[in-house]
Amino acid sequence: MPVSEACLLAPLITLLAFILTAAMRAYAHSHQLIDVPGARSSHTAPTPRGGGLAIVVSFFFALIALLVHGDAPVPGPWNLSLALICGGGLVAGIGLIDDHGHVAAHWRLLVHLIAAVGVVASLESPQVFSLPTALGMVVEVVFLVWMVNLYNFMDGIDGLASLEAIFVCGAGALLFAISDNSAAAAAPLLLTAAVIGFLFWNWPRARIFMGDACSGFLGFAIGSFALFSPPWSPLLPPPPWQPLWAWVILAAVFIGDASFTLLRRALAGERIYEAHRDHAYQHAARRWGHVRVTLAVCAINLCWLWPLAMATGSGMLAPLIAVPLAYAPLLALAAWQRAGKRID
Repeated sequence: MPVSEACLLAPLITLLAFILTAAMRAYAHSHQLIDVPGARSSHTAPTPRGGGLAIVVSFFFALIALLVHGDAPVPGPWNLSLALICGGGLVAGIGLIDDHGHVAAHWRLLVHLIAAVGVVASLESPQVFSLPTALGMVVEVVFLVWMVNLYNFMDGIDGLASLEAIFVCGAGALLFAISDNSAAAAAPLLLTAAVIGFLFWNWPRARIFMGDACSGFLGFAIGSFALFSPPWSPLLPPPPWQPLWAWVILAAVFIGDASFTLLRRALAGERIYEAHRDHAYQHAARRWGHVRVTLAVCAINLCWLWPLAMATGSGMLAPLIAVPLAYAPLLALAAWQRAGKRID
């Protein structure tokens, strides 16, 4: 599907996600799917959860349309769509079960691994990070599993996970579109449209939360977009070298905060899968509020990460320079906010 057709479909996907989120809100109320504030919560009022399922369903509808109308002889988008439907369905499914009742961490991790292996197996050239094929595939699987879980960890304050997905997927789609890779731009553009429909209900003060069914799925989708990235210029090295690192830069706020927090908690002997509110963004939200922190993340994304991702994707800036440049100030911010430390 050319990006022009995806643009025409996008408003329908936004409207569908908006309507389905309203339906999920009614469902959550009737089935007592309510997040009640606790010692490890960042919200103060009981709020329905699981609304992000509307994003998943709307996006799957868009992916089916992508497959039906995919007339370009480019196998990548076909493989990506099938991988997102199959692997993403597994991730969303285990998350949905967890939204209705607790699922042990090891079972969730097993499903995430199966989904990640499926995506990596469907890649045409699994040689990421300039590593040998076998080692590269292992790194890809670990990368996808971490993306699933870190997005879940970072979905803790109103609107943040939604706006992050809109930025990362929208910016990635735009980078593809301006480099004439419309087939690659269609899927992230349509996911952006689905999240916009949900954001209306999730903007502070949120009337429904995303839930595990969607937060993990968003991380899985973004990671898959990165791994399936075609080259953005015929002058660049083979995929997914430059494009992969551009996606890593676009998602730097979430990757940096979650990774820094996990490492510090692990070094302190904490149970890393135990619920907590010790991420940098959570500490900041208690000090400045959800809206200010969410808008600050948007400013960092637009003013800092977007230009670096553009320079990296176009080949103007080497990843060896761009990635440390993108992450250094974010890790400094995480340290300043005492990410990974309990302060209450």
